[in-house]
Amino acid sequence: METRPVLTCFLRSEGEVLLLRRSDAVGSYQGQWGGVAGHVADDAGRERDPETAARAEIDEETGLADAVTLVREGDSFQIADTDHGVRWRVHPFLFDCEARTVATNEETTETAWVHPPEILTRETVPRLWTSWDRVRPRVGTVREDRTHGSAWLSLRALEVLRDEAALADAGRSDDLETAERDGDDWDALAAVAAELREARASMVVVANRVNRAMAAVADESPTAVEQAATETLNHAVTADRVAAAVAAEHVGDRIATLSRSGTVSTVVDAVVPEAVLVAESRPGGEGIGVAETLADRAAVTLTTDAALGYALEDWTAATLVIGADRVLPDGRVVNKVGTRSAALSAAAADVDCYAVCATDKIAPRATWDREERDAREVYAGDADMAVSNPTFDVTPASAVTVVTERGVLETTDIEEIADAHRDRGEWPGRR
Repeated sequence: METRPVLTCFLRSEGEVLLLRRSDAVGSYQGQWGGVAGHVADDAGRERDPETAARAEIDEETGLADAVTLVREGDSFQIADTDHGVRWRVHPFLFDCEARTVATNEETTETAWVHPPEILTRETVPRLWTSWDRVRPRVGTVREDRTHGSAWLSLRALEVLRDEAALADAGRSDDLETAERDGDDWDALAAVAAELREARASMVVVANRVNRAMAAVADESPTAVEQAATETLNHAVTADRVAAAVAAEHVGDRIATLSRSGTVSTVVDAVVPEAVLVAESRPGGEGIGVAETLADRAAVTLTTDAALGYALEDWTAATLVIGADRVLPDGRVVNKVGTRSAALSAAAADVDCYAVCATDKIAPRATWDREERDAREVYAGDADMAVSNPTFDVTPASAVTVVTERGVLETTDIEEIADAHRDRGEWPGRR
């Protein structure tokens, strides 16, 4: 039996993935739902790099090639198709997608953005869930990622909870991350939720959103957990978008920023500023990537973290816009290290500083973690010295204005929201 390498590509947006229904123009599985699919070999039979082939298929079948970013290539697997006399070697891919308007070709009759558990109930191409299972987020995704912001990671945490609950409900124990856990479905899912909310102690939005979902569970069943996780994910996407829209009403046309924040990026898209000043954001240097992505939208200046304080005034910034990994109940803001000096410098230069985030980033308690990184990133020599290489610092409330989906918040508003988050965190005692 001939083996042919093929692709299954999932485009993810707002926690949903794009499915395409195959038309009669394709050679197999007509009328069934799948991801973006195609052969690794080109029309001339030449073998292509799988990622190159994936991007070409995305362009041909959706027109979204310029809107996607590779998240993960999963391990390939084989499907023996006796009807077609071929063994498919499937290469699964996951891309994040910034757009949702699809331009299909003749291979597709209709499209749908759906939460992945729908794969378990639709008529799909063979083993479509296996492809998703090879690329879907896991607890380790949330725990180990050092590239994305906390809002992005909170959505991934909710996806993990949603998918684990859907698998438990469908009895798909072979794919279930909870399969080796003791106890019934509720105990297993509660254990996953507990791991997720502790996975990134410094990123309170992860815990808050997991707690929001688990506190809303109507009964201790996988169906109820899946529904609550899905609804919380939808709520989170809306809250992040509205927070950015509110902030856009307050900022000027010369924006300074640092670190990576999806919400800040949405603010920039809404404002369409004349110019953007970006600090490189060490350790990690994610500000460099941010500057690159913004370069086609505005005149971008990339500067060092040490120079940002002076540049805010010299470059004539109108507004410093930052994300927030955590807002403490007293209004202080925990964010990527360098935020404190930037905010205090902005105050000295009479530049407004806005921390833009959803209310789910407000911490129930006034605790935070510096999240120390590897000391060798700073010094790898032999001298006997202590090295401090924190990921986060804390900015005083007097130096920053917190803007959320509820508008600009006063300290009393923040305290009330913190109390509500604390109450939702009591779900483990529901029995």
